[in-house]
Amino acid sequence: MGTALVSGGLTTLARALSPALTRVAAPALTRAAYHGPPGLTLTRAFTEWTFDPWMTAFVVILGGGYLAGVRRQRDWPVASRIWFLGLGLGFLVIATMGFVGAYQPVLMYARALQTVLLVLVAPLFLALGRPISLAIAVFPGAGRRLEAAIHSRLARLITFPAITAFALVGVPFVMYFTSWYAAVYHSGVVRELTFLALMAPGLVFFWTLLRVDPVPKRYSYAVSMWITAAEVIGDAFLGIAVIADQNQIGAAYYHALARPFGPSLATDQVLAGGVLWVLGDLVGLPFLAAQLIQMMREDDSDAARIDADLDAKEAELQTAATVRDEPGQAGEPGHAEEPKPWWEDDPRFTSRFRAPQD
Repeated sequence: MGTALVSGGLTTLARALSPALTRVAAPALTRAAYHGPPGLTLTRAFTEWTFDPWMTAFVVILGGGYLAGVRRQRDWPVASRIWFLGLGLGFLVIATMGFVGAYQPVLMYARALQTVLLVLVAPLFLALGRPISLAIAVFPGAGRRLEAAIHSRLARLITFPAITAFALVGVPFVMYFTSWYAAVYHSGVVRELTFLALMAPGLVFFWTLLRVDPVPKRYSYAVSMWITAAEVIGDAFLGIAVIADQNQIGAAYYHALARPFGPSLATDQVLAGGVLWVLGDLVGLPFLAAQLIQMMREDDSDAARIDADLDAKEAELQTAATVRDEPGQAGEPGHAEEPKPWWEDDPRFTSRFRAPQD
């Protein structure tokens, strides 16, 4: 009977402690099931790296080709080299193989940071490096064919600003709100193609609006400002949509991952939305600065051309006055035809002085 009492007491105690034991053991089981990088710290943000052979080959090909072109075009601007080789390829490496690439499979906000780097940051600096102009300068024959393709009707259609801005925002939006998001974690091929799919709209967007390389059509900077504003609104919309989504994005993957550190899944998603929203808009600042610089250069060029036209017209007027005042010329003084003001013949102002039609 004593044995029965002891056995019954132990059973009751075990049942009472079962929930507590489960809560204590669960973290241990979670940690044993987790396979990934350790908790992210400031130190590991500089030391944690991953190796991606396909992206390594891609970066080597881009950098090697650019360096080969620079060696043949020795007067190539240093600033363009820094944009392309230092910042463009540098941010591409960080996004895919630095701490961002290492932690993007386990932290959603790291995945969001990778998205911003691939869609906006790396393409911006790669476009500033003027790779198309370099290729045309190094290979004139192929460059002429390339320029013909750039100025084709199809190229003008594909690079219409509304289309490029829509693709810039639309591709990440589709990725985050479809099964594409989790597919990146289950297939290396999908992951590599996703990197390229995110970069392509950004490259076309910045290439056509910065206009540092030959472009299908030179849109005014007023159009560029409107398109940039639309892109900023699109980034905000994507970030807010991620924050407001009541369903966990990639829920099955993250639950199976059982990450034992960092924020909760819900908090992680809110942080990811904030990164897409705030950082995406902040990245627009250097783009606006680059546009402002190009606008100032264009204004200086236009001013110089107009000054040259004015000087030429003034020289013509002075020559005509000298010929008219020289003795021995045909016609009496006062009967020579007075030269018209230069602006009446300038095509930029002709319409302003045209006589009204009845």
